[in-house]
Amino acid sequence: MSNQLPASSYQSPTSNLQLPASNIILTGFMGTGKTVTGREVAARLSRPFVDLDDIIVERAGKPIPAIFAEDGELAFRALEAAICQELSVPAGLVIAAGGGAAVNPANRDTLSRGGTLICLDASPETLLRRIGDDDNRPMLAGTDRLARIYGLLAQRAEAYAAIAAHLDTTHLSIAATAERVLGIAAGLPEGGHQLIVESGMRNADSSAPSAQSEIRNRKSAISGYAVLIAPGLLPQAGRRIVDAGVKPGRCAVITNPNVAGRHAPILVESLTEAGFEPLVFEIPDGEAHKTLNTAADLYARFAEAKLARNEPVIALGGGVVGDLAGFVAATWLRGVPFVQIPTSLLAMVDASVGGKVAVDLPAGKNLVGAFKQPELVLIDPDLLTTLPGAEFRSGLAEIVKAGIIGDEALFEELATRGPASLTTMIADAVRVKARVVERDPFEMGDRAWLNLGHTFGHALELISGYTLRHGEAVALGMVAAAEMSANLGYCDAELPGLVRETLARLGLPTRYAFDPAAALAAMGTDKKRRGRSLRFVLIRQVGKVFVADNVPEAAVLEALESIRQL
Repeated sequence: MSNQLPASSYQSPTSNLQLPASNIILTGFMGTGKTVTGREVAARLSRPFVDLDDIIVERAGKPIPAIFAEDGELAFRALEAAICQELSVPAGLVIAAGGGAAVNPANRDTLSRGGTLICLDASPETLLRRIGDDDNRPMLAGTDRLARIYGLLAQRAEAYAAIAAHLDTTHLSIAATAERVLGIAAGLPEGGHQLIVESGMRNADSSAPSAQSEIRNRKSAISGYAVLIAPGLLPQAGRRIVDAGVKPGRCAVITNPNVAGRHAPILVESLTEAGFEPLVFEIPDGEAHKTLNTAADLYARFAEAKLARNEPVIALGGGVVGDLAGFVAATWLRGVPFVQIPTSLLAMVDASVGGKVAVDLPAGKNLVGAFKQPELVLIDPDLLTTLPGAEFRSGLAEIVKAGIIGDEALFEELATRGPASLTTMIADAVRVKARVVERDPFEMGDRAWLNLGHTFGHALELISGYTLRHGEAVALGMVAAAEMSANLGYCDAELPGLVRETLARLGLPTRYAFDPAAALAAMGTDKKRRGRSLRFVLIRQVGKVFVADNVPEAAVLEALESIRQL
């Protein structure tokens, strides 16, 4: 790290995220996660990361224990204060400040002038476990480290309490901590999460991307977008949309009559206050209307209203509204800005994130579609208070799916004690999807994991005439996928029972009256097939799935029989 601190102005390469010039400063006791969280936040925002201790070491020309031993703590604190002064200029930095730095009121005030100061906390036992036997901790000298931690925390309690923003990291992963930090910095209501979804093509697991992937990367003019998750966001929607870089002016709000009566007035008021001129377009409710005919009707109404290319489309509704509005936004005038405000749990954790938009054909679901990344996704859990119970349970199926795909802890919560909060549960599920989408935004590989249960589920939806809810169909599909995985020897024989019990515990179906032969025939139109071969996402264990091609038809029928209600 150079002795020269970064310049006082910084522009993020993440072009459609409007980042303030102010810094994000993390402080708190050693072991609370300042450095690892700071690096994660900086990576998410494409911002420079600065570790105050690293600068001190470079300036002093010696490690911190040597500074304490040779020069004394007073010399260390003087150098620390001088560097805090340099970091007081708003420069779009993410800064990890040592826990001792925040004890000095002058340092707290100095750092706060540059941006948002957040104190990370954790239980003493957690701190000891994280610190371990690290010898680079002169403040913990002695034989009983836990007692020393308790003593130092008591000494610093008043100083830390003077910091307005706190975040307890005891039970949070690095990713979840970073999201909460971003939420605090963005001024989200308490407990809110902000995820930054990088939707451009990249090879996360390869330092040498192929020439083909590099060409795709250069062709893709897609950058990141924010997903804000917090109660009370709908009344803030107008301001949040402007903050995301969408210019005020006319905008099209697409919704349905059921949602419009409950939530459209609040959204319209918020948009108007932010300088927008909202035009509300209602479409009929239900999957049966997610068609090219409905899209064509919207095109005609847009043409009559003379909606221009820079005027955004805002989806206010469940998955049907989000898919259809996104498809229209992707194709009207070859693409206009798009904002997702999902109102159902299923749409919050699935359809609103990832950029896949589509309409149905009589032959099957989502056969005509596009990739359309939103400018912003606003997820307000308060909107779920009016959601019917059956629809809420339908959304839980997609959260179970997220747990099976990539979050063992989330699945365990759903299978046993339940989540810590609704907001946290939604954020955990969205995080899984965002992680997969970032690896494979155009479904050329790992993104197919998100189709767990869907090859079976879409067929069941189709033959039911869409009387079966999407989440219900996915729940049945996940049971079938688990049974197939066990029957083919890919997972433990106990896994299908665990999946069944978890889904049943959440009020979701695990058996259904249908004709397996009809379901198998319906799978022939599934868009996820490769050539004439069906593709299935199968399970090795909770948290690990894979894609299987050329599964024997007998195995498919056996899996279908396992969910058939006799």
